[in-house]
Amino acid sequence: MEKKNYFQGTGRRKTAVAQVRLTPGKGAIVVDGKPFEERFNRPEYLRSVMKPFEVTDTVGKFSVMVKCSGGGIAGQSDAIAMGLSRALVAADENHKGVLRENGLLTRDSRTKERKKPGLKRARKAPQYTKR
Repeated sequence: MEKKNYFQGTGRRKTAVAQVRLTPGKGAIVVDGKPFEERFNRPEYLRSVMKPFEVTDTVGKFSVMVKCSGGGIAGQSDAIAMGLSRALVAADENHKGVLRENGLLTRDSRTKERKKPGLKRARKAPQYTKR
């Protein structure tokens, strides 16, 4: 049986799911076939994707392949950060404490609340009229 030469992690945020594959390499990050700088144009999204590497001092040591589905750009960038963190922990267990301190291993469970019957939205009731 062949030994796999990559580390895998799955990240989720809102409705976005990111499957991350980490291989030892030069530091290229490819998201759905495109360089991640092309996909995430705002600096805050780029920072959130790079944060796991900066926290663990592994910038440029791994190449990353990501498959993203669902959600928007912000949710996908946070899902990628979580997937990267999980893959880094799979690569080296010593990174777990640092990543946990920075909140990168904790799943952000906030999602859109469902609409309730009799209401206009999740919590907005129709206007009350006294007479």
